[in-house]
Amino acid sequence: MMVQYLGLKAKAGDCLLFYRMGDFFELFFDDARAAAATLDIALTSRGEHEGKPIPMCGVPVHAAEGYLARLIKAGHRVAIAEQTESPDQAKARGGKTLVTRDIVRFVTAGTLTEDSLLDSWASNMLVAVAQIGDFFGIAAADISTGYFELVTVTGGALEAELARLSASELVVPDGFVELPGAIMRPRADFDSVVGGDMLRQHFALNTLDSIGPVTRAEQAAAGGLISYLAHAGQGKMPFLKLPVRREVHEHLLIDQATRDSLEINSASKGGRTGSLLAEVDRTITGAGARQLATDLAAPLMDKAKIDARLALVQWFHDAPLTRDAVRAALRQLPDIARALGRVVAGRGSPRDLGQIRDGLDAARALRERLGAMADRPELLDQLLPALDGHGHMVDLLARALVASPPTDTTQGGYIAEGYDAALDVLRVAGRDGRQAIAQLEARYREATGISALKIRHNAVLGYFVEVPAKYGDALMAPGTGFTHRQTMAGAVRFNSPELHEEALRITQASGHALAAEAAHLEELITLILSRRDAIAISADALARIDVSAALAERAAESNWCRPNFVAHPCLEIQGGRHPVVESALAKSGDRFIANDCALSPEKRLWLVSGPNMGGKSTFLRQNALIVLLAQAGSYVPATSARLGLVDRLFSRVGASDNLARGRSTFMVEMVETAAILAQATERSFVILDEVGRGTSTYDGLAIAWAVVEGIHETNRCRCLFATHYHELTRLADSLDALSLHHVRAKEYKGDLVLLHELADGPADRSYGIAVAKLAGLPPQVVARASAVLAKLEKGRAETGGLAAGLGDLPLFSAAIDAAEAKVDALREKLTDLDIDALSPRAALDLLYELKRAAGEN
Repeated sequence: MMVQYLGLKAKAGDCLLFYRMGDFFELFFDDARAAAATLDIALTSRGEHEGKPIPMCGVPVHAAEGYLARLIKAGHRVAIAEQTESPDQAKARGGKTLVTRDIVRFVTAGTLTEDSLLDSWASNMLVAVAQIGDFFGIAAADISTGYFELVTVTGGALEAELARLSASELVVPDGFVELPGAIMRPRADFDSVVGGDMLRQHFALNTLDSIGPVTRAEQAAAGGLISYLAHAGQGKMPFLKLPVRREVHEHLLIDQATRDSLEINSASKGGRTGSLLAEVDRTITGAGARQLATDLAAPLMDKAKIDARLALVQWFHDAPLTRDAVRAALRQLPDIARALGRVVAGRGSPRDLGQIRDGLDAARALRERLGAMADRPELLDQLLPALDGHGHMVDLLARALVASPPTDTTQGGYIAEGYDAALDVLRVAGRDGRQAIAQLEARYREATGISALKIRHNAVLGYFVEVPAKYGDALMAPGTGFTHRQTMAGAVRFNSPELHEEALRITQASGHALAAEAAHLEELITLILSRRDAIAISADALARIDVSAALAERAAESNWCRPNFVAHPCLEIQGGRHPVVESALAKSGDRFIANDCALSPEKRLWLVSGPNMGGKSTFLRQNALIVLLAQAGSYVPATSARLGLVDRLFSRVGASDNLARGRSTFMVEMVETAAILAQATERSFVILDEVGRGTSTYDGLAIAWAVVEGIHETNRCRCLFATHYHELTRLADSLDALSLHHVRAKEYKGDLVLLHELADGPADRSYGIAVAKLAGLPPQVVARASAVLAKLEKGRAETGGLAAGLGDLPLFSAAIDAAEAKVDALREKLTDLDIDALSPRAALDLLYELKRAAGEN
């Protein structure tokens, strides 16, 4: 057995090997150690190898999916080794022959189809990348739904495309450029000629022209992806729809740093909660949620397509009763796309067929409802035909399958009565046989006088008579008609001629019934496979309807508006809000302060100053999110929105580091800023917050100054630039398209009041010390900072040197100011005091407390 195991392990490579032994998948050696640690199960040992005990652990076959999910989530890949013959077949080969086993499937993060292993609300993308010359080909597929796309990019857009796809698994050829987490595969798999042949063969095409102008780089990537899928399925290919060719210019490019900064599909701490997607998502179905995530990840660049989406959203928005009815109908829909994916991959169950039946039947009813509506938008008219056309198949599935088919086929019972008369006869024979066995059990009890006698059944012995051990001798006596079969600790088991005859009749009927059901299941699967492309189109149409109705629902909830697109590069937002922040404030009973933004060719660069916590970063981000939502085809959180299309979106907001790659916070900031300056075009939108803050004051100011000039003179894009460097406001005199703005704040009775309102002109000061006081810095530290600031400002005013005058500022010379701060603290305590409410003892304790606070003995 271990020789067989080690041979399979060599084939499995770096995957954990699930080795089937009876009702368990067993793991050995290092695989067992890794699995036991990840799954928190017992690590045991069995036998020896090279004189040492063999580490071993295992999981039950019936519960394997749950364990697989945990292993895949932990980053492992798993090879499944199944028994490929029965014990009887092995015996027939003669001698003590080991049951043959082989790897039937590799389970990896990008090749999952099972519901229990997938997030129903997110796509599961497998991505392959290949390079031909200066171009990178990308092939991406979600085999759980069949989605397949091809795209060619240059090196500058590779990161943004991979960020859009958010791959669960990334496959590249040996020696490829370093990509974190990528799996290396043989370079031969990424040959462009072989890849083109694979595409033609898999989709039965004479030419690739039906897909489009597929580049050599795309053919190479497609070859790598298809080869990997064939390896993972051990020859059994999953569902792939005809690939869609994307062009980079068809969607808004967003790099990974910007996605992280804006928290588009996931929040900064991971997960959906707190992300834009979670805040916008009101979809009903899993397919709709996946489509919405895809839309937000790749907003459109085609005005006509955006307007078509917006028109459908508006149609649902303006008809709330229709919207409610459609959403109620969608709520009953199963996940057709993923059920189809399992069927095509050969992992389908009767329940999957039932879901396809029920989903397409509901789609037909929805088609009739929406088809009767007047003034339908063009996009809806394009979607409706896809919801129909499956009548014959749906009716056949309705007649053939029970109302709620099971996932397990071994027990039968999924083909409906009345569908096959011969099958019904076999079932009746089986039921009659079971009734005969019940009658036989009653007869045996009466004849033997043993009321505890039972006729039982298991997979090994079949049917048998069982009595408690104390009655065993009585049935073993000659002439009873019972034959001893097995003695247990507390029971004895017997056979009898009558029982054997009835059991044979039942087994034969049941076996024939199971075979008949299996044959019908294969026929139904073949029918579904013949219509798989049409079914997939129906699933896509339902997802788009769900997204449109959901976006209308979200817009109605918070009074969002429909954005309007114009030909020139502008960004005119009135009453703009940050959807995530607004929602968070609403939960605590606070109101979000809306702000306007007006970027135009004449004033395309806004320099925004003001205190920390004043709302600068929120203002920057909300405008970026409004652009993203608008081009994804959604209403936006504003009173009105008018904008020109944006080709690339950049966000450099917030501090982060990548110490694992030797990058400090400032280095990360500079790398991201450099990428913006290198890639932003006149049609891009850029938000930059506090550039240069990670280094010395002079260095930071110089860098920020140069970046503002570069954005203005070279990139010439729409940009919001937030800063504390007030010196930058002087650039308004030399940069024609620069406009000065600030977030408002006031000091009231020594406290800072943040108004979160945007106003024209520069801020009078940064209020940094006031914010520090608001944060709770000790009074003496705040006082010392005020004194140092006064000296710095005086020195700069007199000599132009930032550090002038500090020489006569001894350490903590602000003792008087500290004392005054202390007195102010005492005054505040006394002001808040309710003297009449104090008892004599409390008054005396308070007096001691005030005396200590004043520093007296």
